Amino acid sequence: MKYAIVVPVFQNQDSIPRLLSNLSSLSEKYENDLEVVFVIDGSTDKSQEILIDSCKVQKFKSQIINHSKNFGSFAAITTGLKHVNSEYTSTYSADCQEPISLIEDFFKILVEDKADVVFGQRIERSDDFLSKLFSNLFWNIYRTTIDSSMPKGGVDIFGCNKAFRNELIKLEESRSSLIALAFWLGFERRIVKYNRLAREEGKSAWSLKKKSNYFLDSLFSFTDLPIRVLLTLGAIGIVFSLVLGSVVLVLRIYGDIEVPGYSPTILLILFFGALNVFGIGLVGSYAWRAYENSKRRPNAVVSRIQKVNE
Repeated sequence: MKYAIVVPVFQNQDSIPRLLSNLSSLSEKYENDLEVVFVIDGSTDKSQEILIDSCKVQKFKSQIINHSKNFGSFAAITTGLKHVNSEYTSTYSADCQEPISLIEDFFKILVEDKADVVFGQRIERSDDFLSKLFSNLFWNIYRTTIDSSMPKGGVDIFGCNKAFRNELIKLEESRSSLIALAFWLGFERRIVKYNRLAREEGKSAWSLKKKSNYFLDSLFSFTDLPIRVLLTLGAIGIVFSLVLGSVVLVLRIYGDIEVPGYSPTILLILFFGALNVFGIGLVGSYAWRAYENSKRRPNAVVSRIQKVNE
């Protein structure tokens, strides 16, 4: 197929009818030269049953892939990318909060060979005030600490050509971020701005815990900022311990400290306390990441694949 769309599915049974309607209208514009890969990421609702029944009457080809449990949306997208063989591929959200016209924009840019990868940048969100506030705060911190090239408002979906996709799926890092990896790869990229639509069905599974994990995974995988912060704090601690130690030593010489053993004890605690923070912080984070990747565990496990309308 010339075009393919990867859709991660998790607790989206209510939005699937609208999702299929959007995909069907898009498929008609491409004369049904389109394949859709749905990845059921451990969803416990009726998403799978609805998709199996509904896809049989669709004109576009489809695959329904099951993960053995919930591995996360990035793992689901990666699984989908590994099971397509199209010239151009895009991701799409099952909650339909991105306009389907955005996928058309992606494919148009890719077909015209203007870019290898196209990212969708949210410039407006149809969410409540607090959601917008925390989202803007999150992405501002992300851009400041991790990747300044990340568009304001963040990225949820992207489209790419076969060359880019083949390189992206080679990257099998544990506890990483697919979007950050896509930016890290380089290639010729374009940004398409869009307004994010309001959620019409269900509740977002993008919880605070998942957002925190996403940020931490990106932080430890793509920047050495935590190490540099701890290095700075350790260096400041050493300088402070030397200054304070000198004060304690002078007071001891002049007899203002009369407790035996007090001075060397304080000096040792100050110095080695700062040195411990310095050393543990330097080694710990990266040692853990190296250990995680040395296990070579897959980022997701596929339990079943069903092809519809071959």
